Amino acid sequence: MKRSFFWFIIFFILLTTYQPNFTFFSKFKLNIQDIEIKNVVILESDEIKKRLNFLYNEKLFFLNIKDIKESLKPISFIESFSIKKIYPNKLRLIIVEKKPIAIIQNKKKKNYISDKGDLIKFENIKIYNELPTVFGNEIAFYSLYKDLKNIKFSLGNIKSFYFFESGRWDLIMNDNKVIKLPINNYLFSLENFMKSMKNDNFKKYKIFDYRIKDQIILN
Repeated sequence: MKRSFFWFIIFFILLTTYQPNFTFFSKFKLNIQDIEIKNVVILESDEIKKRLNFLYNEKLFFLNIKDIKESLKPISFIESFSIKKIYPNKLRLIIVEKKPIAIIQNKKKKNYISDKGDLIKFENIKIYNELPTVFGNEIAFYSLYKDLKNIKFSLGNIKSFYFFESGRWDLIMNDNKVIKLPINNYLFSLENFMKSMKNDNFKKYKIFDYRIKDQIILN
């Protein structure tokens, strides 16, 4: 018992008199001093950095990813991002941008729609000026887009899509040919059109009307 009390006194003295030397750690400033944005094509690095201003002088080691996600959420072109901590004081964000496949014109609202079905705030971006325009519902269009992709129907050959309240589509091609699809089983009609385009006898026609079951009306 006396021996335990003796060591307790020694331990207490050490705790109250020892002053650790943090000189080694103080040489390294682990607060964020530099933010680097990588892999952006459409987005502006400065716009992203501006939203991350709150990170400067934050501890790099104790970074809160949720705060970054919330700050970048309003930038609709960002699909995802990854973070790399470069010690002692640099933060690198690698951005993955969304890929627009069409321009959605739904009543007065105008947006891009991505290859994942996400809506992206519309801006006049030159490299996307040639995207097809969709007049109608983005959900119905994305379902059609996946079907077009599955049968390898080139989206680049389509100028515009028109959706009707009955639930069917008209496709306007770049050469102004019109494909009038039925409400049901439209994949068969699209595949028939693709085969027809390989036959010179069909190339003179401008309208391919598949609305009546088991029929095609050419004009």
